[in-house]
Amino acid sequence: MALLRVVAGIVAAALVLGVAELVAVFTGAGSAPAYALGSTVVDHTPDGIREWAIQTFGTNDKAVLFVCMGVVAVVVAGLAGALERVSRPVGSIIFGVFGVLAAVVGAGRAGGFSGALPALIGTAAGILALRGLTRRIDADQSDAGQDETGQASTGRRRVLGGIAATGMFAVGAGLAGRLLGGARTDVSTERETVELPGPATPLPGLPPDADLQVPGLTPFLTSNSEFYRIDTALIVPQVSTNSWSLRIHGMVDREITLTWDDLARRTPVEKLVTLACVSNPINGDLIGNARWLGYRLDELLAEAGPLPDADMVLSTSKDGWTAGTPLAALTDGRDALLAIGMNGEPLPLQHGYPARLVVPGLYGYVSATKWVTELEVTRFDKATAYWTRRGWSAHGPIKTGTRIDTPRGRGRIPQGRTTIAGVAWAQHRGVTAVEVQIDNGDWQPARLSTEVSIDTWRQWVYDWDATPGQHTLRARTTDSTGTPQTALQQDVIPDGATGYPTLTIQVA
Repeated sequence: MALLRVVAGIVAAALVLGVAELVAVFTGAGSAPAYALGSTVVDHTPDGIREWAIQTFGTNDKAVLFVCMGVVAVVVAGLAGALERVSRPVGSIIFGVFGVLAAVVGAGRAGGFSGALPALIGTAAGILALRGLTRRIDADQSDAGQDETGQASTGRRRVLGGIAATGMFAVGAGLAGRLLGGARTDVSTERETVELPGPATPLPGLPPDADLQVPGLTPFLTSNSEFYRIDTALIVPQVSTNSWSLRIHGMVDREITLTWDDLARRTPVEKLVTLACVSNPINGDLIGNARWLGYRLDELLAEAGPLPDADMVLSTSKDGWTAGTPLAALTDGRDALLAIGMNGEPLPLQHGYPARLVVPGLYGYVSATKWVTELEVTRFDKATAYWTRRGWSAHGPIKTGTRIDTPRGRGRIPQGRTTIAGVAWAQHRGVTAVEVQIDNGDWQPARLSTEVSIDTWRQWVYDWDATPGQHTLRARTTDSTGTPQTALQQDVIPDGATGYPTLTIQVA
């Protein structure tokens, strides 16, 4: 009977979430308790734990968060069911406490009472279900439990039937909410119909040896499906071109608002730019290179006319996330874009459709705002962005770095001629040299691919005659100023990791 009480608590909690998901169809997907609470967890997770999660789980960090939340919910719901009695509604009180908490969070994130409705209505349904199931269990417990033929009592069958019905209704409500909500907001079909305008000057083909085509080496261009995604959005914002607009305001001579139709009357440019996440560890993969289509931010800002004492642009995403970008980085002539295309197609939904920022030379947390809707020209001493409020550096220039792609660390390779290869970057400065070190020996120059742009990475290759035994491989990059990558080991907090990528391999 104790197990039935635990199961009753779990299915009642499932009903809370299912009903809440259905109500959220009308109040906004972000108001559903799972997403509202999950987003709050993301916002308040200590940086050390957050970075551990990113480096451990990579782009699966959000899925892991939901799994962890689900485990906690099952444990709490099971406990509530075990404690609930008709005469002692302890489990209902637990449901109520968590329901009120979720309602407060939902109201805060959705901007009003409507944001609290999914949690309140869902919790009420869950408490009613828990009370009803508990009455059946208590009644069955007072019976003899079995009849003379050894068959389960009528009361037990009623308990099992009630649990099954509640569970099915919870699943049905949740699926209906997800399907209806998706049908109302999904813009994937719209995206498929968007025809991108042609650039003023199409990019020429890649020069010879820009991509060295070495097995195991990262391609020069990163496909959209392989491009890293790190952001705080538990639900990918669904923004239609029909409703999208970009407001440029603040310390400007004139405020302007651009719609999608306004952009269509302009001619975009196409640029190759490498983006990197500040959470990228040494030898990490949170970096990618793509072909971006968009509109020059220096020209858009010039139309608004930034005031002389402004030094920062606070960009805001559809979901409220903000980034603070040095105004100089958007107006100094570099290829900073309001991007609408990625590798020849409209931006993927998870990468910012319909419009995002792309700024060479700066980590994404201070520049690469997805689903961007607002640019406020301001000052660093007047406004603070999402991550800088949490102690990260305000400016975030990308540090010179490199990565060893092949051979893989801790691997075994045969002796003889071996290719060591990887990618190197020195954003908005350009890579001029990469060197490789074997077992603390002399640094040896690697062969570089043809440089396409100072804003893109370069591939490199070093041929090594591998001898039997265990060996340590290191690599370092030098930028166009003659400054080599630092050997100082530093974590990603507060402005990006430093140090040489180091691999240990065994040669057979």
